Amino acid sequence: MKRNLLIAFFLLVSVGLANAQVSYGLKAGMNLAKYNKPILSGMEDFEKTLPSFYVTGFVDLPVAPQFSIQPALSLQGKGAKYKGDVAGSSGTIKANVMSLEIPVNAVYYIPAGPGSVFLGAGPYAGLNLSGQVKITGTDNNGDAVDQTEDIEFSGDDKSMERFDYGLNFMLGYKLSNGFLINGGYNLGLADLSAQEGQTEFKNRVISFGIGYQF
Repeated sequence: MKRNLLIAFFLLVSVGLANAQVSYGLKAGMNLAKYNKPILSGMEDFEKTLPSFYVTGFVDLPVAPQFSIQPALSLQGKGAKYKGDVAGSSGTIKANVMSLEIPVNAVYYIPAGPGSVFLGAGPYAGLNLSGQVKITGTDNNGDAVDQTEDIEFSGDDKSMERFDYGLNFMLGYKLSNGFLINGGYNLGLADLSAQEGQTEFKNRVISFGIGYQF
């Protein structure tokens, strides 16, 4: 009985998708990234947002009137930034991480004017591809400091976990011609700290962008 119900359900979904107008889209824009906690203790007062970017390709699969499922593939710039003066020295620390993510969002469209407001949410899974920590400024002797170090995601020198996961939230407006204006929030749930005794930290990203749905 359960097996028959599952088969019937998947047949209904398949028929719905077959009759639905599947569309594709591209989005790109700016990320404002940070971590929920500083990667170094005592840096709370120096925390800033790190400007970066994202590029996303998605598929829009209508499953009901005004309701779609949107799987996507997204290249995301994440990380954190700290800037301030301590004991006669001043500087900026930037942790830049490039990630490849697969989000799957449920999206609801509300007709409004010449288009639709859309609201969406869903989970994502991510893979950190590369990263660098860059330190610039002056030390307490007035000498210039400019250091760059790669972030390691494996091996004995691992400083950050490679895998990430969390939740996406999105809000935007889609014109009838397919043009999109959108904003979003990325709530990381994975602890990225990789070293014993290191402060637990997770991704937090606000995004703004434009796109087009074909």
